[in-house]
Amino acid sequence: MTQYRKENLETRVERERTEFFAGLRNLDRRSFLKVSAASFAAAATAGMADFGSFQPIKIALGEDAQGKEQSFKIAYISDSHLYQKHINDRFANALMRAVADVNAMEEAPDFIFYGGDLAQLGQPEELELGAEILNGLKYRDRLRIMVGEHDWYFDMGEKWKSLFGSPTWSFDHKGVRFVCLMSVNEEDFWTEAGMTPLQRMQTVAGLDNQKQRPFFVGDDQIAWLEKTLEDCDNTKPIVVFSHSPLYKLYKNWNFWTDDAEKVQNVLKRFDRVTVIHGHTHQVLTNKIGNIHFHGLLSTAWPWPYAPKGMPEWTVQMNRSDPFNSLDGCGNGEILVHPDGLVDKVYGLWNRKPMLVSAAYLNSDGKEDRPMRPNLPSF
Repeated sequence: MTQYRKENLETRVERERTEFFAGLRNLDRRSFLKVSAASFAAAATAGMADFGSFQPIKIALGEDAQGKEQSFKIAYISDSHLYQKHINDRFANALMRAVADVNAMEEAPDFIFYGGDLAQLGQPEELELGAEILNGLKYRDRLRIMVGEHDWYFDMGEKWKSLFGSPTWSFDHKGVRFVCLMSVNEEDFWTEAGMTPLQRMQTVAGLDNQKQRPFFVGDDQIAWLEKTLEDCDNTKPIVVFSHSPLYKLYKNWNFWTDDAEKVQNVLKRFDRVTVIHGHTHQVLTNKIGNIHFHGLLSTAWPWPYAPKGMPEWTVQMNRSDPFNSLDGCGNGEILVHPDGLVDKVYGLWNRKPMLVSAAYLNSDGKEDRPMRPNLPSF
């Protein structure tokens, strides 16, 4: 009887979602946002959001001898790849789902991090839609946002900067120095080819078309990073945000930063460094010397794993379900410890969540090995 009732409810939810999203196509953008937000809230209130929704992992915040919390939590969302609503509203709906996850957190995050690629083709309308959805965050004033290549190469970041400010920034929080790098610079391949801004953007968005150039941080920005960290002693906990991974994973897909070793060289004097990156759309973990690397999930689609060069500490997701458009997608949380290392929660929407702990990387994979994220059993 229970199984019968669950199947009926799931069928009804799916039918109502289908009808609801079909109706969205006739709305203007502002009405679209209002109606969608109201629907998500109503679904959560009715308990219907349980099916495939983000299931948080309980992770305790650390305390010092006086009982004061030392560790703190960051919520993250990344890689939404928004089109204009009349072209594709699915990715906008997914981003709103992630915003709803963050707003529903039992404990308010110290800040919220967006990991880049808010837009798909860098169009002003795409970026404006993303900004409007992110304005629905309960703690909007705590949002810190990073740029991705899909946000940049239509107008070389002009619209993105008008909405979000500088693509590089730094601040201290509870003893940890946070730094954000713009890591998706490319050598000019478009001028000689006579490309229009849209052609340039479409070429960069292709990633695996072999027509663009590898990403790089650049000497000027590396000098800025050195200057930004020069007042920190070697024990200072450092967390770096970078859209592309700050190591060389797989060049054919531009899962790659050409001058990654130069950035690593600046960071190697510190006892502990964590790098959080977007771009790869998957559960991804690496360790190089003193640096722990963690990838972010996408709200749009999961990338397959590279055919070679996977870091040995990565516990891969099962192959995504081709009949489920959100399988392998999600958002999550980052628990930052006083030493700057993190426990990373991959909040997979349609699977069990996955925790990759600092202890796992510290032990070179010998302790606290993460469980492989399985498909849910409805």
